[in-house]
Amino acid sequence: MRKGSLEIRRGPSARGLRFAVVASLWNGDVVERLLDGARAEFARAGVRARDVAVDRVPGAFELVPACRRAIGRRGIGAVVALGCLLRGDTLHFEILAHSVAGALAGLNARQDVPIAFGVLTCESRRQALERSGGRAGNLGVEAARAAIAMARRP
Repeated sequence: MRKGSLEIRRGPSARGLRFAVVASLWNGDVVERLLDGARAEFARAGVRARDVAVDRVPGAFELVPACRRAIGRRGIGAVVALGCLLRGDTLHFEILAHSVAGALAGLNARQDVPIAFGVLTCESRRQALERSGGRAGNLGVEAARAAIAMARRP
C-alpha cells in the first residue's frame, strides 16, 4: 500500500447496487483516466456497467449541483465526484479547490446518499497524470472503493 493511501478491503459483491459518477470535462484527459479507474473498480466489485450512470459537467464547480441531482435518482447507493484542478498563477485554484471540497462535504453531511471525493488538486499536470493512473495510483479507483464501501452500509 502506498504511503497515505486508504486501503478498503474488498468485501461481499456490490452486485445489484447502483451508482452515479459525476465527471468534469475540464482537464478531460486526466478525468477520463479517473473515470476509467472508477469503472474498472465497479466492474471488479460485480457492478454492471448499466448500473453506473455517468453525468458530465463543464468543470469542478458544477460537480456540486450535479451530485445533488444524482442523489435524487431512485436507487442510487452512492455518488462519485471526479475532477481535476491544476494550480495556476492566480488564486483561482485555491478558491475552486476550497469551494468545491467544502460544498461537496456540506452536501454529504445533509443527506443520506454518500458522495465519494475523487477530485484531484495538483501542483502540475505531471502530478495529475501520476494520480490518475501512474505510479501514484488512481484516485478514481479509490473513490469508487469508498463509494462501494459506503453503499454497502445499512
